[in-house]
Amino acid sequence: MSNDKVYIKNRPATFEYAIEDRLTAGIILTGSEIKSVRNGKISFNDSYCLFLHDELWLKSLHIAEYVNSGYAGHEPTRERKLLLNKKELRKWQQKIKEKGLTIVPLAMFINENGFAKVEIGLGRGKKLHDKRETIKGREADREIKRHLKQ
Repeated sequence: MSNDKVYIKNRPATFEYAIEDRLTAGIILTGSEIKSVRNGKISFNDSYCLFLHDELWLKSLHIAEYVNSGYAGHEPTRERKLLLNKKELRKWQQKIKEKGLTIVPLAMFINENGFAKVEIGLGRGKKLHDKRETIKGREADREIKRHLKQ
């Protein structure tokens, strides 16, 4: 096990959604998938979570194929099951029934025990004016940091 920290953020998620709640969930991966995750070969483009038969699944998460996997490779965008306890699943399933809420992956990382984890968020889509406010705030922070360095 290496000491290299793997933490890959889904930056567009916090721009597109106002995150109301966060959870850390385990994820079921195959051997070649975990090797690709440890190499940081993940893309969150258009990925989201949905409930199927009272289980939470992660769709459209692209984990690149591991180069040395040979015949034991994996499909890069397959659906992957997220591991949460029943209480958390029921709570979020009720919240999802509200209009405008969705579950999006915010980050993927390897914890201190070597297990892959996904940070998911319960988000409400931002309107255009909300996105502009986010951009203004980011630029204001940059200006403040720039002036502090001088």
